[in-house]
Amino acid sequence: MKAVVMAGGEGTRLRPMTSSMPKPLLPVANRPIMEHVLRLLKRHGLNETVVTVQFLASLVKNYFGDGEELGMELTYAHEEKPLGTAGSVKNAEDALKDDAFLVISGDALTDFDLTDLIRFHKEKGALVTVCLTRVPNPLEFGITIVDEGGRVERFLEKPTWGQVFSDTVNTGIYVMEPEVFDYFEPDVSVDWSGDVFPQLMKEGKPIYGYIAEGYWEDVGTHESYVKAQADVLEGKVDVEIDGFEISPGVWVAEGAEVHPDAVLRGPLYIGDYAKVEAGAELREHTVVGSNVVVKSGAFLHRAVIHDNVYLGQQTNLRGCVIGKNTDVMRAARIEDGAVIGDECLIGEESIVQGNVRVYPFKTIEAGAFVNTSVIWESRGQAHLFGARGVTGILNVEITPELAVRLAGAYATTLKKGSTVTTARDHSRGARALKRAVISALQTSAIDVRDLENVPLPVARQQTARGSAGGIMIRTTPGVPDSVDIMFFDERGADLSQAGQRKLDRVYARQEYRRAFPGEIGDLIFPSSVFDSYTGSLLRAVDTTGIADSGLKVVVDASNGSAGLVLPSLLGRLGVDSLTINPGLNESRPTESADARRSGLVRLGEIVASARAAFGVRFDPVGERLSLVDERGRIIEDDRALLVMLDLIAAERRTGRVALPVTTTRIAEQVAAYHGTQVEWTTTSPDDLTRVGREDGTVFGGDGLGGFIIPEFSSVFDGAAAFVRLIGLVARTQLTLSQIDARIPRAHVLRRDLATPWAVKGLVMRHVVEAAGDREVDTTDGVRIVETDGRWVLVLPDPAEAVTHLWAEGPDDASAQALLDEWAAVVDSAGR
Repeated sequence: MKAVVMAGGEGTRLRPMTSSMPKPLLPVANRPIMEHVLRLLKRHGLNETVVTVQFLASLVKNYFGDGEELGMELTYAHEEKPLGTAGSVKNAEDALKDDAFLVISGDALTDFDLTDLIRFHKEKGALVTVCLTRVPNPLEFGITIVDEGGRVERFLEKPTWGQVFSDTVNTGIYVMEPEVFDYFEPDVSVDWSGDVFPQLMKEGKPIYGYIAEGYWEDVGTHESYVKAQADVLEGKVDVEIDGFEISPGVWVAEGAEVHPDAVLRGPLYIGDYAKVEAGAELREHTVVGSNVVVKSGAFLHRAVIHDNVYLGQQTNLRGCVIGKNTDVMRAARIEDGAVIGDECLIGEESIVQGNVRVYPFKTIEAGAFVNTSVIWESRGQAHLFGARGVTGILNVEITPELAVRLAGAYATTLKKGSTVTTARDHSRGARALKRAVISALQTSAIDVRDLENVPLPVARQQTARGSAGGIMIRTTPGVPDSVDIMFFDERGADLSQAGQRKLDRVYARQEYRRAFPGEIGDLIFPSSVFDSYTGSLLRAVDTTGIADSGLKVVVDASNGSAGLVLPSLLGRLGVDSLTINPGLNESRPTESADARRSGLVRLGEIVASARAAFGVRFDPVGERLSLVDERGRIIEDDRALLVMLDLIAAERRTGRVALPVTTTRIAEQVAAYHGTQVEWTTTSPDDLTRVGREDGTVFGGDGLGGFIIPEFSSVFDGAAAFVRLIGLVARTQLTLSQIDARIPRAHVLRRDLATPWAVKGLVMRHVVEAAGDREVDTTDGVRIVETDGRWVLVLPDPAEAVTHLWAEGPDDASAQALLDEWAAVVDSAGR
């Protein structure tokens, strides 16, 4: 006997899940509902099956193919237009006309004994046998009454409670003789229960009802979909679960990686090649699909997660459904009954309320509170670029495909035959992405100079030597799962705002230039890169007095690429030095704040015991520098900026210093004391670089370990800052603790507030209005200066739904009070 699986319905009640996926492909316990149905048919010997398809038919065909993987023979009957439950089967009449056949829905989960159903049909000599079951709520189904012999006496489709005369309902499973096709016409929309069966009963044809025992769930609503998952996990339905039961009710599929410190409270299911990190908690009736990542601190209860989903740290999901390829970012919360469609982005700390529907391809911005369904609205990413280039989670937001498109767009902004310098840090992710970038550049008629793994300042310097631009890929500082794709201009500086906008436009239009075969770019690997860099640095920066000073320094390379240039540099400086952590560590391409702090403490211990003049610690890409004084005490980054400023201003006695507006105003006092002046810039490194290039600029820094030494470079360079500092200390004969002690203490506090994109402009208007008659500086954001000299800066983040606040006062208490006051202004405007 053959079977017919009806798989053509749109499943409108299940949207947005069925907006981009046919209902029969919705996964239950990580297998499509229809696959459970086909496996049931095979168990009962129904290996030859016709599948009727209409809505998104190609997806069904592509998934199941000819049925070989299931050990079945599948053919397809395609409807050009919806033909109803009977019309769709009539459409497959040619394949069914020789013998009785079974009809079953491709979107109902059941374990009925189909063999017994077929036996009953044959014993009764029925034209049609309707499979029935008893349900507590028959309102959504067709009610059926049968007599003592099993013959159907009455049908009623979807009754009201006043019309309910039975709890026995039609499951949509039938066994039929091919003669049934004689009772209705082809290519007409016809239903079994509403049209065909009443006609057969009127003519006295033998229609029987078989009351089945077992499980049956019509997966027609979100509630029934979630219930079906729970029922499978509870063992209420006899279906195959793919995986291993590692503990009672806890199923884990092949290749899944579950950390021993993850909390698992079954029954639950974890799909193949999923990754559950330490500290994540998965509770009852949770289903995690294939290739899903569940980060530490995430909490899931009764959540159904489709394939290829990313769940960030501290996310909280309860009773919800998350569509495939969706990213749920850090600390987002999705409440009971909510459904998120395919390929959505749920921003950090956002809240999606219960029963909200978010349709496919939508973005929920960070910090948003969503209490109504998101159907038509969509806010795509406003800008590719953040503070550090194009940044995102590796293989979630930043994929090889994205890297290829970005590099193609960048190449399109340059002339054919131009040269681009590429580089990376020592992480495997950066290495893999750089290969994709190089391929895209070459196939866009761009020659490539690949430096491989070098410190970021070296990449910038080499880019400035004849290239039209550069691309550096590194692990995001402090975020090991994330990467930055950084784009340089011909001077090795970050792309200007205008350059970023141009790249944005090309990327958005996807109008990439492609080279003809004879135009494919060349790939070369420059030699002696580190010697070239070191020679240029030592020629540009004043090193007089170092060789005769007898200084001893301790240098921590942090197991990063900075260690690649140190041997050449320290040898030519002629300084007594001790280098620690020089080797590369691929598994640790960046470091957390705690790890950095621990490294500085250890460096301080070594400096004190070795009686060195000071210690320096490079970040893993050699861009930034941290200091430890001769006593082994850590000089915090904001103080290190003032120490360097004091030394350089005291030596130069004239010139300009570039500092971002977030810097303490004590810097003005230090600069003025030595006859130099401060030029305040925005917080963008691009703006600091602009001032660093101008004549008369003697120093620049950002208070975060980034220093600009203009005589050598206009960008942050840890090695240049190190060489400059050695020379200054050697010539002044002062210790770092002495210099630090003569600079007044600063009291600058910072706070970040979540601010939806839609109200950012409103917030800034409220801030300006609240400032009243007070002095206002709009260099970057809005800085309000009180009459007593205290100030607060309110700055909207360009890439995230966040507003940053800085406040400075004569002491921490007054700065805190000012911060509280203006945080209240921002909060009230954002509501």
